[in-house]
Amino acid sequence: MNTSSRTATDWSLAWLLVITGFAVAAQVGKVPPALPVIRAELGIDLRAAGWFLSLVNLMSALISVLVALTAERIGHRRLTIMGLVAGGAASAAAALATSATLLFACRVIEGLSLLAVAVSVPPMILRVSAPGDTHKVMGLWGTYLPGGAGLMALASAFLLPTTGWRGVWWTTAAVLIVMTLAILRSPAGRGDNAAPPALGRSLGRDMRDAATSPGALAIGACFGFYASSWLALVGFLPTLQVEQLGFSPPVAAATTAGVMTVNVLGSIVAGWLLHQGWRRLTILIVTALAMAVTAAGVFLDWLPPLLRLVTAFIFSAVASAIPGALFAAVPVHAPRPALVGATMGMLMQGSNAGLLFGPPIVATLVSSGGWSWALFYILPALGCSALAAWLLHRAERRLAHRRTH
Repeated sequence: MNTSSRTATDWSLAWLLVITGFAVAAQVGKVPPALPVIRAELGIDLRAAGWFLSLVNLMSALISVLVALTAERIGHRRLTIMGLVAGGAASAAAALATSATLLFACRVIEGLSLLAVAVSVPPMILRVSAPGDTHKVMGLWGTYLPGGAGLMALASAFLLPTTGWRGVWWTTAAVLIVMTLAILRSPAGRGDNAAPPALGRSLGRDMRDAATSPGALAIGACFGFYASSWLALVGFLPTLQVEQLGFSPPVAAATTAGVMTVNVLGSIVAGWLLHQGWRRLTILIVTALAMAVTAAGVFLDWLPPLLRLVTAFIFSAVASAIPGALFAAVPVHAPRPALVGATMGMLMQGSNAGLLFGPPIVATLVSSGGWSWALFYILPALGCSALAAWLLHRAERRLAHRRTH
């Protein structure tokens, strides 16, 4: 369900908007490589580190749909700019923090920044895309989180030894300000590229319609269980490398950056497979199964260190086929064209609920029984993701039946 009337996709604007997502996702990628250093400087234990890793997702887990509907009323472009500015300011303030409390507070604001951009950009992308390119464009958008986070993690590996973790935070602040200026100078979200304003529509009705859509609920649940499993592994990978595999923090940071960056591959492949006619259910189930097998290879002490890292790369490379398939499902399952943004909000709310609770639960399990205990969360979570994929498939079949009768 693409609301654009374009006959050709404006790829330059589409790419600018995807890169905007990369910039805001850098706020996710900067934390895992820096976590061992921050813990040592500020005296944060592993359980608190789990919360710090996931705090960026707190507000998104609570109010994603509301923020998406607000964007439709104040304008997707305007909220994107506000989110970029807020993220830059929070990153700069965190770089000056001398206590864990202030650092955690800034992390919440960074989460609001990520949310504002993540729910505002996809409707703008759809406005500059031809309907026939929806699967490819939304699959491309699905790379924003792993791509931006991975590139920032890679940059962190080089910055940490020279500038420390504070230099990493200053870098993300600068990136976000640059992207703010780029959006201000672009026609994204203006004129014909802007969605019609939500004048006269009931906010309560829009929230109810989005929150009770079977497809939107399944999308949110599937994404949430996937995301919590991915971050539970990747977020603690530097710590696992340092504490159990004996790697130095810079080497662990560089390795994790590579693991995060290859996560873009699955999303691109999923968009292409959907365009070729593959069933969404097949992509989602096969990916969840592959993640379960490779996660076991990482956390169980059965393989030598090098092979465990290779398994982590495979885990991350295939995992993003799930977001690639789910982002493309958003326009399909929006209750009506005007609620594409709200349906994206449902995806974000489910995703960030998983990202919020997954790492702290895994941190608690690992603290109690060792790294292998992480699987007591990850494997059931991936099973639930597969179940949600089946429910989404059923909702999609019902939609197809109604449209043909």
